[in-house]
Amino acid sequence: MNRFFVLFLLLPFFIPAQDKLIDSLNLALKNVGHDTDRINILSELSEICEVEDILKYTEPCVQLCEKSLATTQTKPLKEFYLKHLASAQNNIGFLAQQQGDIPKALEYYHKSLKIQEEINDKEGLAASYNNIGVIYKNEGEIAKALEYYHKSLAIQEEIQLNEGAKSKEDLKNNSAIAYSLNNLGSIYGSQGDIPKALEYYHRSLKIREEIKDKSGIALSLNNLAFIYNNQGDKAKALEYHTKSLKIREEIKDKKGTAESLNNIGFIYDSQGNSTKALEYYHKGLQIQEEITDKKGIAASLNNIGTIYRNTNDFVKALEYLHKSLAIREEIKDKGGITNSLSNIAWALFKQGNISGALSFGTRGLTTARELGYPENIRNAAANLKDIYKKQNNFKEALAMYELQIQMRDSINNTETKKASVKKQFQYQYEKKAAADSVKNAETQKVKDAELNAQTAKLKQEKTQRYSLVAGLFIVLGGLGFVINRFRVTSKQKKIIEEQKTKVDEAFDKLHEKNKEVMDSIYYARRIQRALITNEKYIERNLFRLKNQR
Repeated sequence: MNRFFVLFLLLPFFIPAQDKLIDSLNLALKNVGHDTDRINILSELSEICEVEDILKYTEPCVQLCEKSLATTQTKPLKEFYLKHLASAQNNIGFLAQQQGDIPKALEYYHKSLKIQEEINDKEGLAASYNNIGVIYKNEGEIAKALEYYHKSLAIQEEIQLNEGAKSKEDLKNNSAIAYSLNNLGSIYGSQGDIPKALEYYHRSLKIREEIKDKSGIALSLNNLAFIYNNQGDKAKALEYHTKSLKIREEIKDKKGTAESLNNIGFIYDSQGNSTKALEYYHKGLQIQEEITDKKGIAASLNNIGTIYRNTNDFVKALEYLHKSLAIREEIKDKGGITNSLSNIAWALFKQGNISGALSFGTRGLTTARELGYPENIRNAAANLKDIYKKQNNFKEALAMYELQIQMRDSINNTETKKASVKKQFQYQYEKKAAADSVKNAETQKVKDAELNAQTAKLKQEKTQRYSLVAGLFIVLGGLGFVINRFRVTSKQKKIIEEQKTKVDEAFDKLHEKNKEVMDSIYYARRIQRALITNEKYIERNLFRLKNQR
């Protein structure tokens, strides 16, 4: 983890438990004895501590790493110490940057970068490239800033490709990539390349919404608001700034809240509502002073100064504007310096101090040209046009007017507006399409479930119908069988009855025949008996004859 990612991306979510975590780590630090454990804890503390406490943890971490590197021979341990040394140097550079010591910040960022290149620490390289890009952007070296921002983004994408993503389309969305895209959008927006700025801002916002990075979403909304404001769409700008403020207040991001308050104040200022604008500016300034945000303080002082300038309170106006310029020169904020110089020049011009106005106006145009930001150049040229005109220097006045129109057209031409609207519609369409896709998927699931239930019900009913029909066929078949058996039985009964009748008739005939035969036999027997001598008679005669002898 590197300080830049923690501060800008994660810190708002750690605030509620941050003190407890720091206390726990400090307690653990007292109880560990091994150098590697101490280095791990010191590194973690330097990431989550307050900015002013960074040296409290980075200095002992650097000392331990350098001492261990002097005696370590094994490659894994050496890489461990070098990685933590680079991280500590990166955080020291971050502290120097916050304190306005840009040379020291660059020195330590490059020290960290050198070690990370030596051990091929991809995550560390991405963070260092980004931090150096921020320095160059603030100093007006835009080409270098773009170079380092693109390097940071390329490495973050490379890390994911090495972790299994098959192509850039498969890259896992994360806060670091979204942050780099946002930085690139900021550069292109300042250069007046609105289509490209919107492309990077919307890509960044889309990622942050997908991963629910509230802090990042607020930042993206804030930056998009600037684009719309520069194109004259105040209502849209105010809508985006208000959304950003609401999120930042919700996550207790004080620095972001102050920034949003100032931005909303600026919108009211541009609409001529000075009272409302001052209210928001002072709210923002109060928070920035509480957290010692020098860059934010300078912005608020500048904005308050412009309110007093526009209401012709030039004493107060110049007081605030000079305070703002002093801080911006201290922290080497070149873009801020350009803005302050132009505002002071215009205040002096309205006050009637033409020579003073020309001096600051000329300095403002020089720094604006060094930056290459069309908006800054346009503002500086507009001031000088009026100054030269007041001096009757019409040749220079015309040149400044032409430069003003050129820069204005660069920022706000018809094609740029078309691109802006197209990008907005494209983003809204993609967002709606994604939502519709999810909704349709859920609807389809419900429909599929209903269809499956209906299909199952129909299948059940169909089965029941088949069962009923089959049962009916069985019943009919059984009934048919019974009827058939009844018919057969009836037929057989009839046949039997007919046969019985025939048999009875035959029996009767036979009985008659038998009777006739028996009668004949009985008659013959009677005749025979009549003809044959009686047996007893014969026996008596035989007995009589025998006795006579």
